[in-house]
Amino acid sequence: MGVDGCPKCIKYAMFILNLIFWIAGTGVMAVGLWLRFDPKTKILFEGENSSYIFYTGVYILIAVGVLMMVVGFFGCCGAIRESPCMLGLFFFFLLVIFAVEVAAGIWAFSNQTKVTEDVTNFYKETYNNYQQTKQPALKETLSLIQHGLNCCGPSGNIQDVLDETCPGKEVLDVLITKSCPDAIDEVFNSKLHIIGSVGISIGVFMIFGMIFSMMLCCAIRKTREIV
Repeated sequence: MGVDGCPKCIKYAMFILNLIFWIAGTGVMAVGLWLRFDPKTKILFEGENSSYIFYTGVYILIAVGVLMMVVGFFGCCGAIRESPCMLGLFFFFLLVIFAVEVAAGIWAFSNQTKVTEDVTNFYKETYNNYQQTKQPALKETLSLIQHGLNCCGPSGNIQDVLDETCPGKEVLDVLITKSCPDAIDEVFNSKLHIIGSVGISIGVFMIFGMIFSMMLCCAIRKTREIV
């Protein structure tokens, strides 16, 4: 016997939210797998000069995607099957993700300078390795970074701007091109509030998910006790 009334609304809301969560997890995992096995970026995982930041970041993406899919699966199945066990697992995994997100946010804010330095060093190593080897994979990585940040080279001078990995510039824009270390520093300093806002929004979403799962679980148990 299913739950009725408002709990039924919560049931369908839970299903829709977790379906979105599962789809988002699939997308995150797909991006991580693409970065890991695409021929253009695969070389960054090989060799002695492979980047620890890129290597770790990609595997974190894959792990987060898988975890999101598992959480979404338990949430969807728990809502549809009205299973307190699955809803309990959903609550547990969501609580773990929430705790990890809070810990990661605290770590990121307290180690902001080090993270910026590590990313900048990764860029400089990639740039120098490309200048020495001209490997296509390194060229593709540089192009992605420099086009994404709208910057060019480690110094931003005219010689850097003329490199084919840099975004196309008009004649006057060449004179005011931003160096990539400066662009990276700007992202981590001026855009940090945006990243924080996104994290808070995700945290609020998780809190509502945990509340809904407990409300639905309690409603299911009461219904079964009546029956």
